[in-house]
Amino acid sequence: MKSLTFLGRIIYAIPFIIFGVFHFLNAKGMADSMLSNWPFNMALVYISGLALILAGISIMLNLYARVASLLLALLLLIIILTIHLKGIISVDAVIKQMATTSLLKDVALLGAALTYAGLAEK
Repeated sequence: MKSLTFLGRIIYAIPFIIFGVFHFLNAKGMADSMLSNWPFNMALVYISGLALILAGISIMLNLYARVASLLLALLLLIIILTIHLKGIISVDAVIKQMATTSLLKDVALLGAALTYAGLAEK
């Protein structure tokens, strides 16, 4: 059972590290498209990218994983409420479909983060 938990933890953490790296590789594109009217939009992209990378590493190494998972859940909730909901109310059907898919993915990841936070060692 421990090997399944270890494997699951690694598989769960890797996408967050990759998403975080994407924030650094495409910061301008993300800031311009998703956060165009926000103050400090580039800084927000970099900060959230760093948060994703650190959360992924923390979960992967099982260091402060409970705190990292709770903070990750909070970040995902903020992304859902500020980014994806904006796309869902769009009149463009393609944007609406992509936003709904992203919202559902992030809701699932948020649920997994909360579950892992509940299971992680204190």
